[in-house]
Parts: sequence; C-alpha cells; structure tokens
Amino acid sequence: MTGESGLFFTIINDMTSPNNFSVIPVYTSRGDVDAFLAYPYLFNRQGEWIGFITPQRDVYSVLGYYVGQLTSDPRIIRKRSEDGKSRLAPPPTPARLRIPPTVPLPKMMADLSHESVDVLDEEPERLHTIDSGEFRKDMD
Repeated sequence: MTGESGLFFTIINDMTSPNNFSVIPVYTSRGDVDAFLAYPYLFNRQGEWIGFITPQRDVYSVLGYYVGQLTSDPRIIRKRSEDGKSRLAPPPTPARLRIPPTVPLPKMMADLSHESVDVLDEEPERLHTIDSGEFRKDMD
C-alpha cells in the first residue's frame, strides 16, 4: 500500500493486532525516526505502545495525558506554555508492533518557533511505556 510521500507501509499479521495496518514513521526535528503510528496507536522504536492519537491529531500518553499535536511532517509538537487538555481514557492495550526494517528519509521540515517544542526531541519522557512513567500508580 502506498500513501503520501511513501510514508505508509503494509505489515501483514493477524487481524487483532496493529501490525496489519499501515505504519507511519514519526520523525524528530533532526530527522530521526523515534516513533511509529499504526492508527490510533503510537509505538516506540522497540515496538512498545507509548501513546495514542485522536482523529483531531491530538497525541496522548498511554495513561491518557495530553502530549501534543501530530503535524503533517509527521512529528509531535506542543506549545511550551500549553497546559494541556483534559485526560482521556486510553484505548485497549495493543499487541506489540513489528517495526519495519527500513523507513523513508524524512521530508524537509520547517523550523519550529521558539514557543513550540518537539516532544520526541526535547520531552521524550511524556511518551513512556505502560510499565514506566511519572504518573504510573504505585505498587502497594
């Protein structure tokens, strides 16, 4: 399956996992791939679930906290002074993603203004796995 700028991949697996959807690499402003999108799920480079995306392109952590916006580059940005949006209930936990062996080079990206932050570059701790992170419940 092909898409805009060759960003789509088809990975065949069973129909209950995100691996049967097109996988879109999500880049940092430096041009590195730091995440993968298999809508609505967002995965890290190891294939672990780190967040989800709404139809409005809002990005949330696995715990439902607002992280930022997905741009058309694609990369995840947020305003430095942004307080965030209300917490959302996360979707069901997906299966681990099989990462594509190769990814296309990124498009030329516009520079970010000073009030914007590239989340994957400057605040990667906002997108953590389900078993880590600052807002995880304590094990009592």
